[in-house]
Formats: sequence, structure tokens, C-alpha cells
Amino acid sequence: MMEKSNIFSNISTNLDAELFEDIINKESFKLQRIVSQGHTTPEGEWYDQDEDEWVILLCGEAVLSFENCEDVHLQAGEHLNIKAHKKHRVSWTKPDAKTIWLALYSQPLA
Repeated sequence: MMEKSNIFSNISTNLDAELFEDIINKESFKLQRIVSQGHTTPEGEWYDQDEDEWVILLCGEAVLSFENCEDVHLQAGEHLNIKAHKKHRVSWTKPDAKTIWLALYSQPLA
């Protein structure tokens, strides 16, 4: 029997820290659910990943900051491709509601 799940289920009402949960983790890609509520990347820290990342906001709002670029404000339904080694950080997420992301990490295209 196929096991089903709901992307909006099993989320703690008290998020002391951002929640990162692997949905699928294979050699060639990883699909992850991220749940934020007022969480940000610590000041001065940047994500600098070896993989490409495609991210979509399923609900909530967030602002991603990119090194030497303008900030990108995302709302529910909006998605973004982030190339490997494009330094970025989460500079804001909605403090009074959950922001649920899906992030797909894959090897960079040549």
C-alpha cells in the first residue's frame, strides 16, 4: 500500500528553531520541507551550497537576500532557482504565521 502524507501536517505549534525535514533524499537530489516562523539566517552567515536549489513558498512570506544583489520577496506560490554557490540568506520570514517552503536540491547543470 502507498503511504501518503500531508505537507501541512505534523508541524509543531512552537517552533524554537526552523524545521528542516527531508521528504526524499537520493544520491541525485533531495526534496526538503522547511518551516519558518520569524526565523532568519544568523547575521553575517550565508548559504553557499554545492547544489542548485529550487525553492517554492507554499504559504507565508519570506525575503531572501543575495550577496551583492537585491533582496527577493517571496509570497505563497512563488518560486525561485538558486544556482550552486550563489551566496544567499533568509533575511525575513513572517513572524505571526508559518512559512512553509519546498526546496529541491540537485547537482548543478553544466
